[in-house]
Amino acid sequence: MARRTLTTTATFAASAALLLTACGGGDDSSSPDDIKGADKGASSPSASASAASDAKRPAIKLPESFQANFEGWTNSDPELQTVLNDGKERLRASYAAIVAGDPEADSLSFYSGQAAMSTGSAWVKGYKGLTITGEVKVYDPEVTYLGKNKTRSTLFYCVDESKGYSKDLKTGETAGTPEGESPKVQYRTSLGKEANGVWKTMTVETEPGAC
Repeated sequence: MARRTLTTTATFAASAALLLTACGGGDDSSSPDDIKGADKGASSPSASASAASDAKRPAIKLPESFQANFEGWTNSDPELQTVLNDGKERLRASYAAIVAGDPEADSLSFYSGQAAMSTGSAWVKGYKGLTITGEVKVYDPEVTYLGKNKTRSTLFYCVDESKGYSKDLKTGETAGTPEGESPKVQYRTSLGKEANGVWKTMTVETEPGAC
Protein backbone atom coordinates (compact mmCIF):
# COMPACT_ATOMS: atom_id res chain seq x y z
CA MET A 1 0.00 0.00 0.00
CA ALA A 2 0.98 3.62 -0.36
CA ARG A 3 2.49 4.53 2.99
CA ARG A 4 3.35 7.79 4.68
CA THR A 5 6.53 7.24 6.70
CA LEU A 6 8.62 9.17 9.13
CA THR A 7 11.71 8.49 11.16
CA THR A 8 12.35 9.83 14.65
CA THR A 9 13.91 8.61 17.88
CA ALA A 10 12.47 7.60 21.22
CA THR A 11 13.08 5.08 23.98
CA PHE A 12 12.00 1.52 23.20
CA ALA A 13 13.84 -0.42 25.90
CA ALA A 14 16.74 1.66 24.53
CA SER A 15 17.00 4.54 22.05
CA ALA A 16 15.64 3.41 18.66
CA ALA A 17 14.63 4.86 15.31
CA LEU A 18 10.89 4.89 14.87
CA LEU A 19 9.37 4.31 11.47
CA LEU A 20 5.62 4.82 11.33
CA THR A 21 3.76 3.33 8.41
CA ALA A 22 0.18 3.50 7.25
CA CYS A 23 -2.08 1.83 4.79
CA GLY A 24 -2.81 3.04 1.29
CA GLY A 25 -3.89 1.22 -1.84
CA GLY A 26 -5.97 0.73 -4.93
CA ASP A 27 -9.64 0.14 -5.70
CA ASP A 28 -11.83 0.86 -2.65
CA SER A 29 -14.85 -1.01 -4.01
CA SER A 30 -14.00 -4.38 -2.47
CA SER A 31 -15.98 -5.49 0.57
CA PRO A 32 -14.16 -6.83 3.66
CA ASP A 33 -14.00 -10.54 4.37
CA ASP A 34 -15.94 -11.84 7.36
CA ILE A 35 -13.17 -12.65 9.83
CA LYS A 36 -14.14 -14.64 12.89
CA GLY A 37 -13.63 -12.63 16.07
CA ALA A 38 -12.82 -9.46 14.12
CA ASP A 39 -13.50 -5.90 15.21
CA LYS A 40 -15.94 -4.55 12.64
CA GLY A 41 -15.07 -0.87 12.52
CA ALA A 42 -17.39 1.42 14.47
CA SER A 43 -17.43 0.43 18.10
CA SER A 44 -16.59 1.51 21.61
CA PRO A 45 -13.84 -0.13 23.71
CA SER A 46 -14.59 -3.65 24.85
CA ALA A 47 -16.31 -4.26 28.17
CA SER A 48 -13.25 -6.05 29.54
CA ALA A 49 -11.10 -3.00 28.82
CA SER A 50 -13.57 -0.57 30.33
CA ALA A 51 -14.08 -2.68 33.44
CA ALA A 52 -10.34 -2.88 34.08
CA SER A 53 -10.01 0.64 35.46
CA ASP A 54 -11.80 3.78 36.56
CA ALA A 55 -10.91 5.59 33.34
CA LYS A 56 -13.63 6.56 30.89
CA ARG A 57 -12.25 5.40 27.59
CA PRO A 58 -13.28 7.32 24.47
CA ALA A 59 -15.56 5.72 21.90
CA ILE A 60 -13.69 5.38 18.61
CA LYS A 61 -15.76 5.20 15.44
CA LEU A 62 -14.42 4.14 12.06
CA PRO A 63 -16.48 4.57 8.89
CA GLU A 64 -17.98 1.61 7.04
CA SER A 65 -15.57 2.38 4.20
CA PHE A 66 -12.62 1.35 6.38
CA GLN A 67 -12.41 -1.79 8.51
CA ALA A 68 -9.75 -2.66 11.07
CA ASN A 69 -10.21 -6.37 11.76
CA PHE A 70 -8.48 -7.87 14.80
CA GLU A 71 -7.85 -11.60 14.82
CA GLY A 72 -6.77 -13.62 17.86
CA TRP A 73 -6.61 -10.68 20.29
CA THR A 74 -7.24 -12.67 23.45
CA ASN A 75 -5.09 -13.65 26.41
CA SER A 76 -5.81 -15.88 29.40
CA ASP A 77 -4.21 -13.33 31.74
CA PRO A 78 -6.88 -10.66 32.51
CA GLU A 79 -4.31 -7.89 32.91
CA LEU A 80 -2.50 -8.77 29.70
CA GLN A 81 -5.90 -8.72 28.06
CA THR A 82 -6.25 -5.08 29.06
CA VAL A 83 -2.88 -4.40 27.41
CA LEU A 84 -4.22 -5.96 24.22
CA ASN A 85 -7.45 -3.99 24.47
CA ASP A 86 -5.74 -0.64 24.96
CA GLY A 87 -3.10 -1.38 22.34
CA LYS A 88 -5.88 -2.19 19.89
CA GLU A 89 -7.74 1.01 20.66
CA ARG A 90 -4.58 3.06 20.14
CA LEU A 91 -4.20 1.67 16.63
CA ARG A 92 -7.88 2.28 15.91
CA ALA A 93 -7.49 5.82 17.23
CA SER A 94 -4.64 6.36 14.77
CA TYR A 95 -6.80 5.27 11.85
CA ALA A 96 -9.72 7.38 13.09
CA ALA A 97 -7.45 10.44 13.31
CA ILE A 98 -6.41 9.97 9.67
CA VAL A 99 -10.04 9.69 8.56
CA ALA A 100 -10.95 12.81 10.57
CA GLY A 101 -7.85 14.68 9.41
CA ASP A 102 -7.09 15.49 13.05
CA PRO A 103 -3.45 14.91 14.10
CA GLU A 104 -4.27 16.01 17.65
CA ALA A 105 -7.33 13.77 18.07
CA ASP A 106 -8.36 13.32 21.69
CA SER A 107 -8.65 9.54 21.33
CA LEU A 108 -5.10 9.33 19.94
CA SER A 109 -3.82 11.44 22.81
CA PHE A 110 -5.74 9.34 25.35
CA TYR A 111 -3.90 6.17 24.35
CA SER A 112 -0.47 7.70 23.60
CA GLY A 113 2.44 8.78 25.75
CA GLN A 114 4.43 11.86 24.74
CA ALA A 115 6.76 10.19 22.25
CA ALA A 116 4.03 8.07 20.65
CA MET A 117 1.74 11.10 20.39
CA SER A 118 4.44 13.12 18.66
CA THR A 119 5.16 10.48 16.06
CA GLY A 120 1.48 9.57 15.72
CA SER A 121 0.53 13.17 15.02
CA ALA A 122 3.28 13.47 12.40
CA TRP A 123 2.01 10.27 10.78
CA VAL A 124 -1.52 11.66 10.55
CA LYS A 125 -0.24 14.95 9.11
CA GLY A 126 1.39 12.93 6.33
CA TYR A 127 -2.13 12.06 5.15
CA LYS A 128 -3.20 15.66 4.57
CA GLY A 129 -5.66 15.67 1.67
CA LEU A 130 -6.06 11.90 1.84
CA THR A 131 -8.20 9.35 3.60
CA ILE A 132 -8.02 5.57 3.99
CA THR A 133 -10.44 2.96 2.70
CA GLY A 134 -10.76 -0.82 2.44
CA GLU A 135 -9.62 -3.02 5.28
CA VAL A 136 -6.60 -4.12 7.28
CA LYS A 137 -6.19 -7.32 9.26
CA VAL A 138 -4.34 -7.06 12.59
CA TYR A 139 -3.11 -10.43 13.83
CA ASP A 140 -0.49 -12.47 15.74
CA PRO A 141 -0.35 -10.26 18.85
CA GLU A 142 2.50 -11.07 21.25
CA VAL A 143 2.26 -9.37 24.63
CA THR A 144 4.53 -9.67 27.66
CA TYR A 145 5.41 -7.76 30.81
CA LEU A 146 8.64 -5.79 31.22
CA GLY A 147 9.89 -6.14 34.79
CA LYS A 148 8.30 -7.59 37.92
CA ASN A 149 5.95 -4.74 38.83
CA LYS A 150 3.80 -5.37 35.74
CA THR A 151 3.38 -1.70 34.86
CA ARG A 152 5.29 -1.85 31.57
CA SER A 153 4.82 -4.22 28.68
CA THR A 154 5.67 -4.88 25.07
CA LEU A 155 3.10 -5.62 22.38
CA PHE A 156 4.12 -6.88 18.96
CA TYR A 157 1.59 -7.53 16.21
CA CYS A 158 1.24 -7.78 12.45
CA VAL A 159 -0.89 -5.69 10.11
CA ASP A 160 -1.82 -6.97 6.66
CA GLU A 161 -2.50 -3.87 4.55
CA SER A 162 -3.02 -5.68 1.23
CA LYS A 163 -6.70 -4.69 1.13
CA GLY A 164 -6.25 -1.20 2.58
CA TYR A 165 -6.01 1.88 0.38
CA SER A 166 -5.21 5.59 0.49
CA LYS A 167 -7.61 7.85 -1.38
CA ASP A 168 -7.20 11.42 -2.59
CA LEU A 169 -10.08 13.46 -1.16
CA LYS A 170 -10.23 15.75 -4.21
CA THR A 171 -9.72 13.40 -7.12
CA GLY A 172 -10.88 10.11 -5.59
CA GLU A 173 -7.69 8.50 -6.92
CA THR A 174 -6.45 5.54 -4.92
CA ALA A 175 -2.95 4.11 -4.51
CA GLY A 176 -1.80 0.60 -3.68
CA THR A 177 1.25 -1.04 -2.21
CA PRO A 178 4.22 -0.07 -4.36
CA GLU A 179 5.62 -2.93 -6.37
CA GLY A 180 8.32 -4.76 -4.45
CA GLU A 181 7.07 -3.67 -1.01
CA SER A 182 5.46 -6.09 1.43
CA PRO A 183 1.91 -5.20 2.52
CA LYS A 184 2.54 -6.95 5.85
CA VAL A 185 4.04 -4.83 8.61
CA GLN A 186 5.14 -5.78 12.11
CA TYR A 187 4.41 -3.22 14.83
CA ARG A 188 6.64 -3.32 17.92
CA THR A 189 5.25 -1.19 20.71
CA SER A 190 5.95 -0.56 24.38
CA LEU A 191 3.21 0.43 26.81
CA GLY A 192 3.07 1.85 30.32
CA LYS A 193 0.22 1.52 32.80
CA GLU A 194 -1.22 4.81 34.07
CA ALA A 195 -2.56 5.32 37.59
CA ASN A 196 -6.10 5.15 36.18
CA GLY A 197 -5.43 1.69 34.73
CA VAL A 198 -5.06 2.72 31.10
CA TRP A 199 -2.17 1.18 29.18
CA LYS A 200 -0.72 4.00 27.07
CA THR A 201 1.47 3.27 24.06
CA MET A 202 4.84 4.86 24.78
CA THR A 203 6.87 3.96 21.67
CA VAL A 204 6.22 2.44 18.27
CA GLU A 205 8.62 0.79 15.85
CA THR A 206 7.50 -0.87 12.63
CA GLU A 207 9.17 -3.10 10.08
CA PRO A 208 7.56 -3.89 6.72
CA GLY A 209 7.99 -7.50 5.67
CA ALA A 210 8.77 -8.78 9.17
CA CYS A 211 5.54 -10.80 9.47
